[in-house]
Amino acid sequence: MPRSEARVATDRPHRYAKQLAAHLGRRLQTSWDEDSGEGTLLFPNGGKGSLTAAEGALLLTLETESENLDLLETAVGSHLVRFGGKLVVEWTRDGGAPGTTQRKETD
Repeated sequence: MPRSEARVATDRPHRYAKQLAAHLGRRLQTSWDEDSGEGTLLFPNGGKGSLTAAEGALLLTLETESENLDLLETAVGSHLVRFGGKLVVEWTRDGGAPGTTQRKETD
């Protein structure tokens, strides 16, 4: 299954993960456990994702059987950037290949 990961540097990983899970939960099946600092995302196309609040970073992982890894990266990353403003989400695929990048557009 194609896989992509991102390590997003932030001093608020728990807050952003909880907010992302709640926001995406309007359209996806999501979960967030504040005690463990971990959550899941289940996409309608069979894709899945994980959220992990680590020291100084939010760790994101996406997997999908379809060809839509770009779309999942963009959807998750762009929502996170909206919450965090200065956050940069750079995805890395299996084998080290670069994925997409999301950041706030400069004016």
